[in-house]
Amino acid sequence: MFEITPWRPLRELSNLRREMEDLWGNLAGEREFLPMRGEWMPALDVSETKDSLIVKAEIPGMEPKDVDISLSGDLLVIKGEKKQKTEEKKENFHRVETRYGAFSRTIRVPVSVDSDKIEASYDNGVLKIVLPKKEEVKAKQIEIK
Repeated sequence: MFEITPWRPLRELSNLRREMEDLWGNLAGEREFLPMRGEWMPALDVSETKDSLIVKAEIPGMEPKDVDISLSGDLLVIKGEKKQKTEEKKENFHRVETRYGAFSRTIRVPVSVDSDKIEASYDNGVLKIVLPKKEEVKAKQIEIK
């Protein structure tokens, strides 16, 4: 048995737009600039050592003063804004494709960290945050006798 449904062209256009945005997002990768949304997401690497958690964020072209880092409870928040630089050429056409916009990344920290000893550094477009673990969280070796 067939079911007759009304044709809704505006709904189909909306669905098509959403599918195209998903397609471009998948092709470009999560960290690429999404022109329809005006935002970008820096790639993050999170690793754990015996003594600390290390978070690295790729934020090329940004100044450290344009990045805010905060720890509230067990949430580490990294946010900032990359501003577009405008350039004008008078004789020939000149095109600048610079990624810009605001970003915010939140990471749940799985262990207790010593917030007084957190260190952040920035080198060659990579922000590195070292979160030292509290003493009671560090694994202790127990010798078998």
